[in-house]
Amino acid sequence: MKSCLYIFLLFVVLSSNLFSQGRRRNFRQHEVGFMVGGAYYIGDLNPRKQFNLTQPAAGAFYRFTPNYRYAFRAGINWGNIMGDDSQSDDPDQVQRNLNFKSQIIEYNIIAEFNFLEYRISNDKYKFTSYLFLGIDVFSHKPKANVNNKWTDLEPLHTEGQVKGYKLTQVSIPFGIGAKMNVSKQVGIGLEWGPRKTFTDYLDDVSGTYPDWETTQAFNKNTIKFTDRSKNAGSNVNKMRGNPRTKDWYFFFGITLNIKLNFKAPPCYSYNH
Repeated sequence: MKSCLYIFLLFVVLSSNLFSQGRRRNFRQHEVGFMVGGAYYIGDLNPRKQFNLTQPAAGAFYRFTPNYRYAFRAGINWGNIMGDDSQSDDPDQVQRNLNFKSQIIEYNIIAEFNFLEYRISNDKYKFTSYLFLGIDVFSHKPKANVNNKWTDLEPLHTEGQVKGYKLTQVSIPFGIGAKMNVSKQVGIGLEWGPRKTFTDYLDDVSGTYPDWETTQAFNKNTIKFTDRSKNAGSNVNKMRGNPRTKDWYFFFGITLNIKLNFKAPPCYSYNH
């Protein structure tokens, strides 16, 4: 996933340089928008499969467009992510037998870079694909299903942590999309966006199985959430997850973009 981020950043740099060399036409357009789609994650319980165990997601945003080539938006997204070793094709994961689900709520600020000139209400510039990059703050709360009961995992310190991990984190959203006009006031779009996080605990799995006989966080109730493998009890100090990689989550969906009408006239940098 790191290579995807580097390639994306290169595209942003090249695109922004290209846009700056072309003609610039400025105006002010305000929009509100809504997203309906899905969310999923990649991490220790799903190392590779895109769109695996996708769950429903939704969002809302405000977009300010000062130029045909770029826009800025602020928004909120909500969705669920989950992972389940029993659904894996990897025998080691099936043996580990962990699962989780978590609600994700994120607040983001994002910049968009249009490949083509675009503006709602302008039939000449009615479609574009785009890249986006920003920053967000998100909350997560992993839970595990044991004996048909979902239980919060962070308070249990399942890997013997003295302190729990933070449930509010920062991530970097980026991705691709396309948008087009369907009327003078409305546009629709498609968007897919990874979120680069700085935590390995979206799924509550990162390091090794602890030795509950020596750890200060010993809790009999915790043991059944830590080691649910078929040979539970014999995995002390063995790898439970992969601490060398961080977890990712993703939002994708269809957007509905509605132009807001203000009385202030648009401002153009030159006549056209």
